Amino acid sequence: MESRLWIVFVALAGLCWGTYVPLISAGGKELKSSYASFLCVGVAYFLIAVLFPIVILFIRGKMPQWSATGIALATLAGTAGALGALCVVFATFEFQGPRIYVAPLIFAMAPVINTLVSLFWHPEKSLLPSFPAELPHWTLYVGIVLAGLGAGLVLYSKEYGETKHTQHGKPGAQAPVAAVGRRTGSVGIRR
Repeated sequence: MESRLWIVFVALAGLCWGTYVPLISAGGKELKSSYASFLCVGVAYFLIAVLFPIVILFIRGKMPQWSATGIALATLAGTAGALGALCVVFATFEFQGPRIYVAPLIFAMAPVINTLVSLFWHPEKSLLPSFPAELPHWTLYVGIVLAGLGAGLVLYSKEYGETKHTQHGKPGAQAPVAAVGRRTGSVGIRR
């Protein structure tokens, strides 16, 4: 039977990335600096993404086959990850995007982009994009559409909440209630 252990690591990656936005936001709030929080992310990357592979390469005694193309592509992957983390800082701290909406939008958009890139780019065959030899099952396309709908619902929820908030005034304030006078039958608005 084929190992399903990869699913455990998928779940762990989802857990890690799913808690990323709240953790970096809370860290920045405690440090009183979004860039100090981002710096701590960089330190964590260094400890995990630099030291860990060096130790593993040393223990296994197997050096990689360094090539300019491999180094460039892997470095672009790291750049994309670091810029993504910086964009989270900009979205949540610099431009005050609400964490409850920022994270779902990022994590709804990312798998759609990943799926589309993976569908047309097969670096094991060529570095140039090409049409897939075999199309995936139709359910993959349904999943892409549902992810897009999910992102749309998150945005709608944000707009709906802001519209509702504007109609009712300040948070926690009671909405106007129609009051019917007992003796005269007149209708008035009370707060």
